[in-house]
Amino acid sequence: MQNSQNLEEMIGTITKTFVIAHEADTDEHLAQALVFNAGRLAWRMRETGITTQRKTNISDVVTEADHAAEQFISGALLALRPNDGVLGEEGASRPAETGRIWVIDPIDGTYNFASGSDYFCSALALQDNGELRFGAVHRPTMGYTWFGGKHIPTTRDSQKLAPLQDTPLSEVSLGSYLHPSYMNSLSATWINVAKHAATVRMLGAGSIDLASVADGTLGAWMQHSAPAWDWLPGKALIEGAGGRCETADAGGVTWHIAGNTRAVAEILDALH
Repeated sequence: MQNSQNLEEMIGTITKTFVIAHEADTDEHLAQALVFNAGRLAWRMRETGITTQRKTNISDVVTEADHAAEQFISGALLALRPNDGVLGEEGASRPAETGRIWVIDPIDGTYNFASGSDYFCSALALQDNGELRFGAVHRPTMGYTWFGGKHIPTTRDSQKLAPLQDTPLSEVSLGSYLHPSYMNSLSATWINVAKHAATVRMLGAGSIDLASVADGTLGAWMQHSAPAWDWLPGKALIEGAGGRCETADAGGVTWHIAGNTRAVAEILDALH
């Protein structure tokens, strides 16, 4: 666990160094550098010891690494894109003078992260006057960085991904998440979809799941009530890979659905 004063000083130093090195970056390069450095910062902090606090329940947690990574991204954006807005999972918020908002998830999969798992990432997305421009996701333990958007072909480590091909849900894996507290109220709705998939994977980090759909590691994805920071970065990646992203109301909640066009259509049919 870091001393709070020392941690503030460390984040300040890291941010200043980053700003100097990236002051001429395009938005696209800046986004990838931000998630790369935020993810690596969190990973290094975990190696030296972190504290964990609960938010809403035992599996909804936050660590000092979440706050440090978000502080780093928010601080760098304040210096490099001072008129843009910020929306962060851990509370970073700044109104936009330009209509552009950077949506930040400093550590997606915090429960995994705090448990020592390698299935976590840093993610962000840029919205420009309501239009989703791109998303960037970095998974530190694997070294992967995904980047792309509706008008930007999605890449993983700068290598262009093959466009998603229409494949039935019965032939692909379904990535998803359903918290135990929703098992009674939503299990029937969820099963109506899940029973049609080749198999189901619940891994606990939505942005990695969605990036994995974009690169073909997972076949499709469905989760209810996903907040903007869990949805927009991965949504952009799937759109950049030629996939389809939709929302639909069923069972009293809003479901977020992504994958190839055919699989998404089948999920929508099953939900309704």
